[in-house]
Amino acid sequence: MPTPHAHTAYLLLGSNLGDRVVTLHRALLALAEKAGRIVAVSGVYETAAWGKEDQDSFLNQALQLSTDLAPEQLLDACQQVETALGRERLEPWGPRTLDVDILLYDDQIINTERLHVPHPRLPERRFALVPLADIAPALLHPQLRRPVAELLADCPDQLPVEPWLGDL
Repeated sequence: MPTPHAHTAYLLLGSNLGDRVVTLHRALLALAEKAGRIVAVSGVYETAAWGKEDQDSFLNQALQLSTDLAPEQLLDACQQVETALGRERLEPWGPRTLDVDILLYDDQIINTERLHVPHPRLPERRFALVPLADIAPALLHPQLRRPVAELLADCPDQLPVEPWLGDL
C-alpha cells in the first residue's frame, strides 16, 4: 500500500523558448515521476515577461503537488526537471525552456541559501498569482496571512496575463 504524501507544495511552471506547450506537458509528467502526485493543475496562461521584458512571452501554469520530499529535495527535483528539458542558466530572468518555482510548501517559511519559500516575489507577480488563484484562491500566504485571491486583487503588477488559446 503506498504511503500517503506528507506535504503540499504549489509550483509555478514557465516557458518562453521552444515549443512551450509541449515543455509544460513534459514538465508535468516529469514532476509526477520525480516529485510526487499532482493534485491540481491550473489553466495555461500567456504572460508578458517580467523583470527582463525584452523577450518572448511566457506560458505559465501552476500546480498543486502532494510530495514526500523535503523542501530542498523538492528544489533538487525541480532543477533536475528543468535541466532535463533544456534549461540553461545564462542570465537572471532571461529566456528559458523551463522554469519551475516553488511558490509555497505547506505553511512553512523557509529561508536558506538555496531556497526561499513562500516565493519572495509572489505577491508582486500576476503571472504567478493568476494561475495559483485558479487552483487555490482561498489558500493563505503563510507570512502575509492573506488569501491568494486577495493578493491577486491587490497585486501592483499590471503586465498582461491572458488565458492561452492555442492548442494544448
